[in-house]
Amino acid sequence: MSLKPGKKFKWSLDFTNNKISDIPSPPGYNPSVTPVQNEVVKDHHLLIKRSWDLALAPLKQIPMNLFIMYMSGNSISIFPIMMVGMMMFRPIKAMFSALPKLSEGAQGHGQKLLYFLGNLANVGLALYKFQSMGLLPTHASDWLAFVEPQTRLEHFGGGVSFI
Repeated sequence: MSLKPGKKFKWSLDFTNNKISDIPSPPGYNPSVTPVQNEVVKDHHLLIKRSWDLALAPLKQIPMNLFIMYMSGNSISIFPIMMVGMMMFRPIKAMFSALPKLSEGAQGHGQKLLYFLGNLANVGLALYKFQSMGLLPTHASDWLAFVEPQTRLEHFGGGVSFI
């Protein structure tokens, strides 16, 4: 099969010519059609809905965290401590990473506040679990190592006071 230099094939394009108008439009392309404004509005509503789902996610995790707390028990061992520790540090890390992902505008402040409060509720649950396990120093006896021993003001011996 030999190619003749001047012959055009059915599906060949000659790019040496600077006329782009010679290239036919693809099938189904209509240059007069513009994007419909309703699609842009739908995308905006979808973005707001998605950001509300992200803002409500910490509140939806509370029942699961309650179930994990119930199942882990109050014993002091490595697995309950690790589970409660992760239950405490995950919301703290999430508060700093996902806040910029929430939408801005009129609803953005409410979403950020709800997201922050939901994560604080999860941290509060973890602190409650730590307290019920006895890992938080909430009693005076937990701080005895830091208390100075009392100095005696008087010494008694044999019924005689020595000052």
